Amino acid sequence: MSLSIKIRSLVRPGALLSNFGLPNSAIQGAWSQSRHFSAVRMSPRKKFWLVALIGVTGGAAAGGTYTFYQMKQARIPIMNAGTGTVGTILLDKPDIAPSRRIVSKTDKYDLQLVLFQYQTCPFCCKVRAFLDYHGFSYDVIEVNPVMRQQMRWSTYKKVPILLAKVDGGYQQMNDSSVIISALTSYMHNPSEGLTAALKYYPSIEFKDDEGNVKSEVMNRHFLMFGESMPKGKTKESINEERKWRKWADEVLVHTLSPNVYRTKDEALQAFNWFSEVGDWEKHFSKWERLVVIYVGAMAMLMIGKRLKKRHNLKGDVRLSLYDENNFWLKELRKKGTPFMGGSEPNLADLAVYGVLNSIEGCDAFKDLEKNTKIGPWYYGMKAAVADRRGAVVQ
Repeated sequence: MSLSIKIRSLVRPGALLSNFGLPNSAIQGAWSQSRHFSAVRMSPRKKFWLVALIGVTGGAAAGGTYTFYQMKQARIPIMNAGTGTVGTILLDKPDIAPSRRIVSKTDKYDLQLVLFQYQTCPFCCKVRAFLDYHGFSYDVIEVNPVMRQQMRWSTYKKVPILLAKVDGGYQQMNDSSVIISALTSYMHNPSEGLTAALKYYPSIEFKDDEGNVKSEVMNRHFLMFGESMPKGKTKESINEERKWRKWADEVLVHTLSPNVYRTKDEALQAFNWFSEVGDWEKHFSKWERLVVIYVGAMAMLMIGKRLKKRHNLKGDVRLSLYDENNFWLKELRKKGTPFMGGSEPNLADLAVYGVLNSIEGCDAFKDLEKNTKIGPWYYGMKAAVADRRGAVVQ
């Protein structure tokens, strides 16, 4: 068999390469080259290396085209927008005794809320800060962070989850920012109902580059006020509030774990504080509590180091924590008001306060107080939340 026949069998038009989307011009070019090679006399060794080179080049081109196709397919949504976020309406709430009840005399919505949470999860702290500030009553169910048996009823396994009494049962709400945005929209126009407000926050599911199914919530930081703007709000103030809420979720929160679990001693100190503030002795058996403290601390120590690298924190992670808080304080000074919302906190203040409140008893927070001027704003927020000032100032 001549060399030209071998080459033609590899690159003839309409063969394997065309099936991977290679342009006809490229295939025709290879075809014409094969005709040129057939007229050239080569030694057997040179012929071997030429055929090998063509094989490798063709394989790389085909493989590259196929990989590009697969990556493109991976980004195609696999479900329609509008599914996933609203959550299930349960006929009855799970038969789990509340860890505690928060009763507010200023609650005017009577949604019969149930919050599934970890006491020191920053996203759960955000939701609690919002609920407390606006004077909602709610039950708390403390979830065991390792066993998570309190979550068996739900296909969605992250916290926080908030259940609310609606017509037909209990509406499940997932994702801290969606919970806050939907409740704020509902508070502006309660006559439309909570389930109607939640429909503004659909989610889509898609595949990432590795083929894993991911979910993304649409509009999670947007407030839906319809045609009437809330009193004292402007388009600019709402946009600024949304910007800082995203910053709290996407930047500030990522400085926490590498700082809280910076060393083995700090990780154990943090988990012992979590146990204390979460009343784990009351809610979990002794062996469960010890497993959570020691297994959790060692796991988070390793995870914290990975998160440091993933989020490009400084070698001394404390500096990254200080930098982000100073960035927030610098903007507050520019406004010249006690809070980002002005004389009273807004959702941005509540988001940043909630994130920081999750580490208040940790060594990292003590260092943050010593090395920045976060204290006056933070403790001002703590008092406003405790006083339920949002239930009065509306």
